[in-house]
Amino acid sequence: MPEDNGYRLERDSLGEKRVPTKAYYGIQTLRAFENFPISGATAPPVLITATAMVKLSAAKANARVGLLDRKRADAIARAASEIIKGRFRSEFIVDAFQAGAGTSHNMNANEVIANRATEILGGRLGDYSIVHPNDHVNMSQSTNDVVPAAVRVAVLLSSEGLLAALERCEKTFAGKSKEFAGIIKSGRTHLQDAVPVTLGQEFGSYASAMRAARARIDGARERLKEIGLGATAAGTGINTHPRYRDTVLRELSKASGIKGLKKAKDTFEALAFMSDFAAFSGAMRLLCIDLVKISNDLRLLCSGPNTGLAEITLPPVQPGSSIMPGKVNPVMAEMLSMVSFHVMGADHAIALAAQAGQLELNVMAPVIAHNLLGSIGILTNALDAFTEKCAAGIKADKKQCAFYFENSAALATVLNVFIGYEKAAEVVKESQKTGQSIREVVIGKGIMTGAEWTRLMRPENLTRPADLKSLLKKGKKK
Repeated sequence: MPEDNGYRLERDSLGEKRVPTKAYYGIQTLRAFENFPISGATAPPVLITATAMVKLSAAKANARVGLLDRKRADAIARAASEIIKGRFRSEFIVDAFQAGAGTSHNMNANEVIANRATEILGGRLGDYSIVHPNDHVNMSQSTNDVVPAAVRVAVLLSSEGLLAALERCEKTFAGKSKEFAGIIKSGRTHLQDAVPVTLGQEFGSYASAMRAARARIDGARERLKEIGLGATAAGTGINTHPRYRDTVLRELSKASGIKGLKKAKDTFEALAFMSDFAAFSGAMRLLCIDLVKISNDLRLLCSGPNTGLAEITLPPVQPGSSIMPGKVNPVMAEMLSMVSFHVMGADHAIALAAQAGQLELNVMAPVIAHNLLGSIGILTNALDAFTEKCAAGIKADKKQCAFYFENSAALATVLNVFIGYEKAAEVVKESQKTGQSIREVVIGKGIMTGAEWTRLMRPENLTRPADLKSLLKKGKKK
């Protein structure tokens, strides 16, 4: 470990390399850094935090079962705690696309923690005789059980923000549903005029979709609480103490603050299968499918303002054109769709990686982690930005909604109850031929009086189940 011009010499099983003197990472991290100049993306902070939580828990567990001396265990725990608090993030330099299973990421954590623990104990960086990355920091562990466990913890931690963002979006749509409850408008199916609905009912469906998505994601989180720490390399638990699995799980629960962590029922399945990650990603994909639909709806409903539907207006957040003065575009809805497409693409990568395991291990954990945690991050940010800058400020154009409602040929549907489908179709044809409204044709033909039409065309009669014949009879008795 002699120093020379700002470097220290480190050795591993492949030979020697010069590592920057002040670096907390070591030779194996440096090799990975040089081997994988791929994307420039490194481990996200939440994964670094989760990995440090695993290392802290392992050190405490090993000390409790008598495998690791208290002095080293305390130094490792302190170093890991500092990383959890945000220190040494710049020392995690390995690219997201790296060695299979995440060996490079695991060793990056081992070396940073070992060097910081050595420093705490009064040693110099690179002096692994005091605290060794493998022998001490990685004790009772393998990359194969550390990385999946860390990814599970990272997803559980970061998805709390996603669930909160979803809830905020749901509540905003629910508020709009109440605000727009009395605004009747023409429904549209196949993009053609359909029976009336209220604008509130449309927005209520958006709130319900967000609530259902939240339930699916929350359900997918539960499976991620099954932790395979103690499985080590292949699932057998080789090189661990018999009490280690229970002990490390208790310590990880304390370190992460996550309620409900439990041992994986089958340690072999915990290493070989990535289905739980695919299921969580799939829940996000379903959310994105709904978000694209909602985005498209809002863009249609606000289209115009003079040549489109223009039943609602979205908050203007920036000029919409570099050539057309005064143009404002539905940019927040457009952004939400773009993010959703990205997340759906990442889900496909996760699905391919999840099925790519062989025998006792799936080595594709790094690309799963990269896509899964990245998707959670951008989806959370997108939902919050959309809710705050778009959904919360949506306004209804009552006059425009009323205009389409009053001039919709679909109002003839009400006539089915009184004159049957065929005769009602004739009314529609005459309306289209003459340019008269359905109301004008109905009154002109003596099918109903003006008072009867007005009585039946109330929002409460047209937008929920109602006995229209009885309503008309009661009106005549009066």
